[in-house]
Amino acid sequence: MHDDLITRAKAWLEEDPDPETRAELAKLIEAADVTELAPRFSGTLQFGTAGLRGELGAGPMRMNRTVVIRAAAGLAAYLKSQGHTDGLVVIGYDARHKSEDFARDTAAVMTGAGLRAAVLPRPLPTPVLAYAIRHLGAAAGVEVTASHNPPRDNGYKVYLGDGSQIVPPADADIAAEIDAVRSLNDVPRPDSGWETLDESVLDAYLARTDEVLAAGSPRTARTVYTAMHGVGKDVLLAAFERAGFPAPALVAEQADPDPDFPTVAFPNPEEPGAMDLAFAKARETDPDLVIANDPDADRCAVAVKENDEWRMLRGDEVGALLAAHLVNRGARGTFAESIVSSSLLGRIAEKAGLPYEETLTGFKWIARVDGLRYGYEEALGYCVDPEGVRDKDGITAALLITELASALKEQGRTLLDLLDDLAVEHGLHATDQLSVRVEDLSVIADAMRRLREEPPTELAGLAITRAEDLTRGTETLPPTDGLRYALEGARVIVRPSGTEPKLKCYLEVVVPVATHADLPAARAEAAGLLATIKRDLSTAAGI
Repeated sequence: MHDDLITRAKAWLEEDPDPETRAELAKLIEAADVTELAPRFSGTLQFGTAGLRGELGAGPMRMNRTVVIRAAAGLAAYLKSQGHTDGLVVIGYDARHKSEDFARDTAAVMTGAGLRAAVLPRPLPTPVLAYAIRHLGAAAGVEVTASHNPPRDNGYKVYLGDGSQIVPPADADIAAEIDAVRSLNDVPRPDSGWETLDESVLDAYLARTDEVLAAGSPRTARTVYTAMHGVGKDVLLAAFERAGFPAPALVAEQADPDPDFPTVAFPNPEEPGAMDLAFAKARETDPDLVIANDPDADRCAVAVKENDEWRMLRGDEVGALLAAHLVNRGARGTFAESIVSSSLLGRIAEKAGLPYEETLTGFKWIARVDGLRYGYEEALGYCVDPEGVRDKDGITAALLITELASALKEQGRTLLDLLDDLAVEHGLHATDQLSVRVEDLSVIADAMRRLREEPPTELAGLAITRAEDLTRGTETLPPTDGLRYALEGARVIVRPSGTEPKLKCYLEVVVPVATHADLPAARAEAAGLLATIKRDLSTAAGI
C-alpha cells in the first residue's frame, strides 16, 4: 500500500504543471508522509452538478491546475460531442488563490481543442459570468469560484448555453469525458489564442441591472455594505450609482478582495460573527438596512434594526419581501423556489393568481422553470431578472430590496412592518435550520440511514402526516438524497449538503395570526415549536 501510494504520487508529480504544488508534493514524497499523501490520493475529486469544489493542494482529491486542466479537457470533449465544434466558452473567476491560473488554464484547453474562449477582464461577480453567456451567445461558461467556502477552497462551476448551471445527465456525461483523459500530455494547451474581454460585457450587465427597478421609484434608502473580502464592491457601487441610490457606507476592512478572508472564519453572511463588522458600521452610521454579498456576489444578505439591535433577515424573509414587492409592482410569470425554502412564497403567488413551482435544491433547477419571473432559495439566493441572469444574483437582489426599503421609507414604514403584514395575511411562516458540520462524512450517511430505518412518528408532539423518501422522486421532482416530513402545521426536510461536509435539516412551522396584536404570541409559539422539533429531530437522527 505504502509503495503503491508513493508510485502514484510520483506519477502525478511527473505531470503537474504548477511549481507550487510540485514543490508541495515532492516534499511529501521525500518525507514518505503517508498520513498526508493518503487522503490526497484516496480517489479523484468528483465532477457533479455543482462542478468541482475542494481544498487547494497537490493530488487528485484536491483543487489544483492538473485537476482543472483535466476538467476543462472533459468539458471541451463534451461540448464537441454535442455539436459545438467551434462554440464560444466564456470564463469568469473570483479573487481566490489560484482562480486566475485556473481560468487561464481553461482558456488554453478550450483554445487547444478548437473551441473559442473568452475570459472576463478581471475578478468579477459570478452573475456577470452568467449574464455574459447569454449576452454573447456562448455554448458554455465556466466560473472559477468556491463562493462562500473557507479560504483554503476553490471550485469550478459549469454553465451551458442557456446561462444556467448543468443538471443531470450533462454532469455525468462531462465526468465520463474527464475520466477518459489519459495524460495531461494529451491535452494541447497553447500560450495564446483566446480573447480577454473588455469592459463592454460589464457595461452591458450594469445597463441591464437598471431594468429590475421600477421607473421613477423612490431611491432614498441608506445602506451599509460589505463585500465580505470578495469581488462584489465595484460592481455593486456602480449599480447603486446608476440607480441613483445614496452611496453605501462601506465596511472598509472587508471591502477589497482578499483570498485569505482575514476578518471571518467562514466568508458566508449566514455564519456566526461574519456580519459583526457590518453591524458595527451600522451602529456608527444608522442606515435603513445593511447589505452583504458573499465573496462571489451571487448571494445577498440583508439586516435590519429591530428593537435597537441589528439582525440578519433569514433568506426566507427576504425571499417573501422581494416576492411581495414584485407582486405589488404587477409582475407576471412563474414564482419558483426550492423545496427547502418557505412555503410562504406559494401562498403569496396563489393569492396573486400567479403560477408557482417547487424544485430540487439549487439554482440549476430553479433557473429551468418554464416562464420563470422570480426564483429564490433560503440560502440567500435570489433571481430577480431571469431574462438577464439565469442564476442567483446578489447585485440585482440588493438593488431590488433597497428599492423596496425606499418605497416603505416614504410611507414611514420598514421591511419589518411588511413582514408583519405578510404574517397576518398568510399566517406566520417561521423557519429554522439544524445544520451539522462533520469531519467524517460517514456521520451523515449514518444519520440518513437511521432516519430511513427508524423514521420518527412525531416531532414536538405533532404527528407526522406524511413521510417521503426523496431518493424515489415524486410526481413533480426527480430523485435526490433527502427526506421530507409533513406535520400538522409544520414541515421538515433533511438532506446532505451538496457543497460542504454538512447534514442540513430545514424546519418550518406555520402559525395562524388573526391580527397584528397576536404577532408576539404567534412568534413565541413558533420559536418554541421550532426549538422542540430541532431537539426531537436531532435525537431521531442521532446527531
